[in-house]
Amino acid sequence: MENRGTSWASLEVEAWGPTRETLHMWLQIVGKLRMVGSPFVNHWWHVTFSLSARGLTTGAIPVDGGVLDIEFDLLDHRLVLRTSDGGREELALTAMTVAEFYRRTFDALGRLGIALEIVPTPNEVVPAIPFAIDEEHCTYDSGQVHAFWQQLIRADGVLRRLRAEFRGKASPVHFFWGALDLATTRFSGRPAPVHPGGVPNCPDRVMVEGYSDEISSSGFWPGGGREGAFYSYAYPEPAGYAETQVPKGAYYDPALGEFLLPYEVVRQAGDPEALALEFLRVTSAAAARLGEWPAIG
Repeated sequence: MENRGTSWASLEVEAWGPTRETLHMWLQIVGKLRMVGSPFVNHWWHVTFSLSARGLTTGAIPVDGGVLDIEFDLLDHRLVLRTSDGGREELALTAMTVAEFYRRTFDALGRLGIALEIVPTPNEVVPAIPFAIDEEHCTYDSGQVHAFWQQLIRADGVLRRLRAEFRGKASPVHFFWGALDLATTRFSGRPAPVHPGGVPNCPDRVMVEGYSDEISSSGFWPGGGREGAFYSYAYPEPAGYAETQVPKGAYYDPALGEFLLPYEVVRQAGDPEALALEFLRVTSAAAARLGEWPAIG
């Protein structure tokens, strides 16, 4: 039996495209349920998923004086809905259309006696097919989804260490369903210029709120490399930031305005966690230094 933590999962971005696109829509449906059921938290921190020992979870959603949580169990490949009064519903995660997943999820909520309404169209994708009529996305490969979750587990460990090293305001390590990225963000404590918005099928007010303060953000997403990438960026980007010296294999992408370190470079390194952490430390430090962030006591 292989020891836990001895390998980094390999998953080529192109190979799991159909499954990723379907899972993305499913995650948006459930993520929107968390969003409408939860009190607003600055920078949209109330909409995210967290990693669990079995997959991705909404955590506690307050409903009708009780609690609902919804988990994508990526070991048994089931969507599990639980309530604090003992209610439980499950549906198998298998090949099905987004429309069917949407219907089954809301049917399960109905059986639990929970009434939540979401805006029934996806964000940050083109085209934005309404969930109820999306018959296009219908692929689910459980092995690929499990491998993606294993990538997230590895990234989560690195990002938690990075977050722990900063004494100022920093976000939790959390998973955003809009762009499918796992991230943590540091804050200088100063306001930022108003974000211009312009993200496809996403109201500008979302980006204005998300980037209302000066930040350095670090994360992992299934893009930017053959197997995904660790990323780091600053908003607003200080002068000279793009010239920061980064570990071998990492680079600055001017189109994205981010530093990228391909996951496959990390996976094949002698000490993958050390390489990823060095990359994120160097770029985060550069954002604070070049941006002349105030000292934190």
